[in-house]
Amino acid sequence: MAILVPGGAGYIGSHTVYALIDQGEDVVVVDNMQTGHRAAVHPGARLWEGDIRHEAFLDELFVKEKIDAVIHFAANSLVGESVQKPLDYYDNNLYGTMVLLRCMAKHDVDKIVFSSTAATYGNPDSVPILESAPTRPANPYGETKLAMEAMMKWVSAASRLRYVSLRYFNACGALEGGAIGEDHRNETHLIPIVLQVANGTRPEVTIFGNDYNTPDGTCVRDYIHVMDLAQAHLLALKHLRNGGKNEIINLGNGVGFSVKEVVDTCRSVTGKDIRAVTGPRRPGDPDQLVASSLRAQEVLGFSAGMPRLDDIVASAWEWHRSHPRGFDS
Repeated sequence: MAILVPGGAGYIGSHTVYALIDQGEDVVVVDNMQTGHRAAVHPGARLWEGDIRHEAFLDELFVKEKIDAVIHFAANSLVGESVQKPLDYYDNNLYGTMVLLRCMAKHDVDKIVFSSTAATYGNPDSVPILESAPTRPANPYGETKLAMEAMMKWVSAASRLRYVSLRYFNACGALEGGAIGEDHRNETHLIPIVLQVANGTRPEVTIFGNDYNTPDGTCVRDYIHVMDLAQAHLLALKHLRNGGKNEIINLGNGVGFSVKEVVDTCRSVTGKDIRAVTGPRRPGDPDQLVASSLRAQEVLGFSAGMPRLDDIVASAWEWHRSHPRGFDS
């Protein structure tokens, strides 16, 4: 039987598909290519190009493919865009998940690993952030992800569905060898933006604010390598296959790095003189977002294979150096 990966042509989804196939899984990818890339899909996966909001299309997939479990990545995920277009996020993220869960129930598929986010917490009261921390999303993106978790909780209470929701922090890095990597059409993530300056496709990086309550005044974030995230999804799938109960689990390294530290690390790894300028704060940016990784260790047996920031940046640089225009290269 196969694992269905909605959003498997996107950044984290495509890396997880590679990890699944390396483990010997049969994989089916469904993606509408709104933000995904056909070139990112592992050649060993079967690609169904379409939208999970189209129930007849998804029903046909479930009839023709024998699905054992779902690893769900299909969602819009840009914070700023979600503020500007909230209804698009409710339509794509919530409605798409509703159709997916309905088709899963119809076809007796009872296991789902869900790609959630630290944005469900909003501005935390303290760090490291525990799963028990209050959830106060500061944008529609985080709000829709939290609502997707709630949808799974209530569907599970009414059926045999079991789920693991993985709330992860800053995904980064690329597959070893640089075959696939991070390529967003409107890049908002720090490490790829800095590396675009290094490879000459962007003139400078803006550091938004230098007066935060942190050691060097810039925001601190928890960065986790994308293949560590992929492995965590495989561990969550194993947990469900072994009869494990519903879980909500943070995924991070448990260590924070400031924006200035990231820029300096990128300079060191690339050997490039990366221009950085200081701009005003962005509304809603918390001082620090750092995960507690204890529950991931205890429940899933997870530990990060690449926790060092310089190693993470080096893997990302391998991709960006060989693909200066992303998959269009």
